[in-house]
Amino acid sequence: MTQANPLVSVIVPSYNSSRTLHLCLESVGAQTYAPIELIVVDDGSTDDSAAIAEKHGATLVRTGVNSGQSVARNLGVETANGEILFFLDSDVALDNRAVETAIGFLERDPRLGAICGAYDPEPLLPTTLAARYRTVEQYVWFNEIEAGPIRGLYSAIFAIRAATFRAIGPFHTSLRYTEDQEFGFRLLERYEMWVSRDIHGRHDHDATLGTIFRKVFQRTRLGMQLWMHHRSLPGGAATGSRALSSATALGAGLLLPLPLLVGPLGALATPLLILATIALDPQMYRRAFVDGGFLFGLYFAAVRVAVVFTSAVASGIGVLQYVLTGGRNAGVPAKSASRRVPAVQK
Repeated sequence: MTQANPLVSVIVPSYNSSRTLHLCLESVGAQTYAPIELIVVDDGSTDDSAAIAEKHGATLVRTGVNSGQSVARNLGVETANGEILFFLDSDVALDNRAVETAIGFLERDPRLGAICGAYDPEPLLPTTLAARYRTVEQYVWFNEIEAGPIRGLYSAIFAIRAATFRAIGPFHTSLRYTEDQEFGFRLLERYEMWVSRDIHGRHDHDATLGTIFRKVFQRTRLGMQLWMHHRSLPGGAATGSRALSSATALGAGLLLPLPLLVGPLGALATPLLILATIALDPQMYRRAFVDGGFLFGLYFAAVRVAVVFTSAVASGIGVLQYVLTGGRNAGVPAKSASRRVPAVQK
């Protein structure tokens, strides 16, 4: 490609990401596309992330205090000069043709509001057992569609025209767990949103089960209220069979005391419902056994059922909160919620 191509601003929000930031920015430097403007938004880091960004020649923007992904992404847009914005999380290293491929999608179809990328099956760095679980789970979610429309924004890797972003409006800064979902719903009101496996990168996944369960609970609880408001599910974890598997996992947990009430036969209910939970998502569990072997497959299955149970509980709480508040706290903030944070640029 030549300098006649539109300038692409790659925006990388970063908070204490020194473990992965070098690999992330190195992958941007290795892209086959030009010209690229690299912007790193340091969100109040206390490690040497800012120094790493400067070493890679990035334009460095600082939020001053840790303010969240929405604030960081919005500040990156305010700094950007590109006709195309390419958002990239600091724990992802891109395939070297990712930007070029994304631009091709946007240039071919003016109806396309955003094009998202997927995760590779290999993690970015050597990792924990919990992160191996998350690697399999998210690889299956992100790669179920080779190239086509999606209902939820994959915010870790996505490209959008700058004019489209400004027309839709910024990420809402009052949201911490559902800002990408809310932005995606606004985008889909006027445009299509696609994913392509040809736009991909290696991701450094959450390293502890505690972090995974916390994120699943909060994103599902808050997301459920947003989904009810829009009368639409975002796909991925919320597809039909997986939604049903949440119900069977919830039943498995709730029926654990059944033997105390009806005798030994009641002990069959929970394992049968667990088997149903697994049977409703065969691709997910098959991938774990094939990639990790029998012992890892068993570990994956145990964690996955627990995660699905957690998601079901969070969904129920989200529905209850939506009903009790009349949808007032559905994660759809007023326009004034998109505040600006002063930036210090180097």
